[in-house]
Amino acid sequence: MKKEKNHGFNVGVRRIITIKDIARLAGVSITTVSKVINRKDHDISEATKKRVLDIIHEYNYRPNALASGLITKKTGTIGLLVPDITNAFFSEVVLGVEEYAGNSGFNVILCNTNDNQEKETEYLSVLRDKRVDGIIFISTVVSNHDGIINLADNGMPLVVVDRPIDNERIQVVHLDNELGGKMATRHLIDHNHRKIGCITGPLHNKSARDRYQGYVKALQEAGIPFEPQYVYEGDYRIDGGVNGARALLEQQVTAIFSCNDMMACGVYEVAHQLGLDIPGDLSIVGYDDIFLCDILSTPLTSVNQPAYEMGKVSASILIDMINGVPQKEDRVELKSSLHIRKSVAPPKTNL
Repeated sequence: MKKEKNHGFNVGVRRIITIKDIARLAGVSITTVSKVINRKDHDISEATKKRVLDIIHEYNYRPNALASGLITKKTGTIGLLVPDITNAFFSEVVLGVEEYAGNSGFNVILCNTNDNQEKETEYLSVLRDKRVDGIIFISTVVSNHDGIINLADNGMPLVVVDRPIDNERIQVVHLDNELGGKMATRHLIDHNHRKIGCITGPLHNKSARDRYQGYVKALQEAGIPFEPQYVYEGDYRIDGGVNGARALLEQQVTAIFSCNDMMACGVYEVAHQLGLDIPGDLSIVGYDDIFLCDILSTPLTSVNQPAYEMGKVSASILIDMINGVPQKEDRVELKSSLHIRKSVAPPKTNL
């Protein structure tokens, strides 16, 4: 029995349609189809364009990314390195990057370095070998990372987020972390706290050092002596907050500035174990203003970092760089603010 035909393809037989097939079905040249696909169709009539696009949609045609990349020298992909995807701040950055990139026709390759410098270096090599068009990078280590500087020097478009770096070839999107640390500490001082503990992030990290310096300067400006025993170096994880809270509560602090919200969650855990009321017995200020702040037993006052906006702005800058759009400045600083909730009150005894 003779098989029924459909535009020259056997019914029921799966076949990947090619650009040559589309040209034949539309009655146009392969060059015309290529122009429509690559949106370089200013010299093609609307009727012809519609005919080609209708066939593309009917057969769910998808261009061969590898072949296209060989011609355009672009792959339509960007790399995104984050130190800890379980940290809600970085998750929000990722969402911002993916939304903007997706709307701009780019796919994102996400790499979680787990705060490991060797893994970070390995991922940079992988992304280079995959020939991504650019990289958005949140470093785990001290600024001026050799790997990203080498990539930038070799022409790779790069945006560093939340980690200032001194290299004019690299765009930076960041916030004033020292100011954020000051805002958090001043809020506790304004509520008459004088024995204020600080759980820092890992101090090899510049943003962690800046938040810590904000804490120190706020104390100095208020005339409160700095007490080194009131400082605990954490790791931006819940366990770091648990260990820091135990150490600082032994020093009888009345308030704790936790340099990120994940560690603040650890402080809450210890407070609950010890039967301490927040904020009656212990005041807490966090940093990042992640979604967990609203659902903790006592909503957490926290320094807001516009993480989602940071992701979108970073993706916008990177894609402009990929497309050859000149950048007016190599640093974009977004604004932080203090989101006041219910985790701070005056100490029971003013000291």
